[in-house]
Amino acid sequence: MKLSDFDFPLPEALIATRPARPRTAARLLVAEGDRLLDRHVRDLPEVLRPGDRLVLNNTRVIQARLTGTRRRTTGQGESIARIEATLLEPDPGGGWRALVRPLRKLAAGERIDFGHGLSAEFRGSRDGQAILAFNLEGSAFDAALAEAGQMPLPPYIAQRRAPDAADREDYQTVFARHAGAVAAPTASLHFDRALLAALRAKGVAMTEVTLHVGAGTFLPVKVEDVTTHRMHAEWGEVTPGAAAEINATKEAGGRVIPVGTTALRLIESAARATGRVEPWRGPTDIFIYPGFAFRVTDALMTNFHLPRSTLMMLVAALMGRDRIMAIYAHAIDRGYRFFSYGDASLLVPAGAAPAGAQA
Repeated sequence: MKLSDFDFPLPEALIATRPARPRTAARLLVAEGDRLLDRHVRDLPEVLRPGDRLVLNNTRVIQARLTGTRRRTTGQGESIARIEATLLEPDPGGGWRALVRPLRKLAAGERIDFGHGLSAEFRGSRDGQAILAFNLEGSAFDAALAEAGQMPLPPYIAQRRAPDAADREDYQTVFARHAGAVAAPTASLHFDRALLAALRAKGVAMTEVTLHVGAGTFLPVKVEDVTTHRMHAEWGEVTPGAAAEINATKEAGGRVIPVGTTALRLIESAARATGRVEPWRGPTDIFIYPGFAFRVTDALMTNFHLPRSTLMMLVAALMGRDRIMAIYAHAIDRGYRFFSYGDASLLVPAGAAPAGAQA
């Protein structure tokens, strides 16, 4: 299985740098078996059926991009350096792992002032990543980070424009609860409270799980034999209550539909041992590519992904490689918007078509 098997030409004009407004105005490509239906996210109550269960990732994106100042006294006076840091994940030894530029301007023990009462000591680097120990913890850290930081937009957006005030709301789901992600579960960005209420009124149930999405989600695959790729680990939790709800839906004959690849990876991790979703708390580095045996997932709502990415491999595993390539060709031909702020798809493998869908 080659990396080139998951490549396709994508016009740059289809890369979204702003979301649809309102959120539910985003387009929705329903891939139902061998049919393709062009809809909108607001149509989900018509597309889904009573007894379906959406699995939502309630992680909250932190303001992970920081700009600060390092001051150093030298024989020639005071040396000042501007430091940019992007937080990646908590370090097992304490502090945070971060990408820091320019890393060569820092020496172990030096302090970076980020403003708003937030500072960090540089404790060295590991694998090219800085270890930062902050002066605040808990809610005080969260509050200062919200003031000092900016949203960590994906690289392909950040290359085109800087984060701004609108991103603080746009790049956060309406059901975000548990802070810790440095990238959004982007399929969930299409939901607003009115749509959630309409889905519940239709009889569509919802379960929340937590997977703190890491910056590794944007890392390119560098091996030609994709089966040798190693995934980054991300921390997640499926509570006993969430596991019970998902299992009850399966037992009742309903469909379990993760919203986003993050929710899918988490519940499939929690079901590997027994085939049923078990309570889960800890890291997962599950890698899903064609040939994977899905234990829980009946369909998936997700955005349109980067060529040659692990997320393309995941959707190919669910739908089949040839089928997913045809779906993406249709999306490109019809002008669907791609990536984090782009449009959505509802991928339903053959044999699990959504009732109520109409052309």
